[in-house]
Amino acid sequence: MDFGLVLQTDPPASQVISLMKRAERNGFRYGWTFDSAVLWQEPFVIYSQILANTQKLHVGPMVTNPGTRTWEVTASTFATLNDMYGNRTVCGIGRGDSAMRVAGRAPNTLARLGEAMDVIRDLAEGREASVDGNPIRIPWIRDGKLPVWMAAYGPKALALAGQKADGFILQLADLYLTEWMIKAVRQAAAEAGRDPSAITICVAAPAYVGEDLAHARDQCRWFGGMVGNHVADLVSRYGEHSSMVPDELTEYVKARQGYDYSHHGRAGNPSTDFVPDEIVDRFCLLGPAEAHIEKLQALRDLGVDQFAVYDMHDAKESTIDAYGTQVIPALNA
Repeated sequence: MDFGLVLQTDPPASQVISLMKRAERNGFRYGWTFDSAVLWQEPFVIYSQILANTQKLHVGPMVTNPGTRTWEVTASTFATLNDMYGNRTVCGIGRGDSAMRVAGRAPNTLARLGEAMDVIRDLAEGREASVDGNPIRIPWIRDGKLPVWMAAYGPKALALAGQKADGFILQLADLYLTEWMIKAVRQAAAEAGRDPSAITICVAAPAYVGEDLAHARDQCRWFGGMVGNHVADLVSRYGEHSSMVPDELTEYVKARQGYDYSHHGRAGNPSTDFVPDEIVDRFCLLGPAEAHIEKLQALRDLGVDQFAVYDMHDAKESTIDAYGTQVIPALNA
């Protein structure tokens, strides 16, 4: 199993770079960041320094979207990093939540997202693609490679991931929901004539290693609120108790009373008081290292190829180190 580290690009950028270097020393193979231009610093500028200060770490957004950058700019940016540092980027992409809503825009449609995935991949790998009806090719790209991994929750998005994506990003670590969603993605891939096993499965969630479970829950409760934004969209689209979406995913958002993006993805987020302990426990990895190892082994058995640690709490360094000394070796023994 591969491991990734997920950070917000809060200033100073030097700390983000330092944590990514620490992650690589501890056996992490991927470095991910949020991508929301108003809320955090520009990730692609920081990726250049992360790549320059690591040897093998692959970097990318978790996740970018088709609306805040034109597609040829996104492709060229990835291709430039790959040309400088040797094909060490991954394009994590989704409809856009915070990046779009904070700027007063609605998330992108799935149709637009599907088109963008094809165009960005083709352009970044040196092939011609149509952008707004115009054929474009980036002439300087040689031997470019850009895997495109799509984040998804709902049935239509899961189907799109299976039809078009090189990887599937699931931002929660609940065993039941992980199994349900992996099956949906792989079924869609098979129906599209693709090899289902060729799609990389990445589960991303907060991890907090320690004995004080109550404190760990409070440090990671924000994650249930972040997921709740997407779940609320699903409920509005499909309704409660829909056969299209499991109740295990939708029940807890009934007490949701809105969301303040100024606290997005941060410990102590006051907009996440509605998230019960049960959801925190199901969606995250908490407790001593042994508990993490047990849950990760179960996720691996479901077909998960990478676990990406959301490291947004008061124990960033110790969590990275605990994974490096205890968790990663146990999963890759």
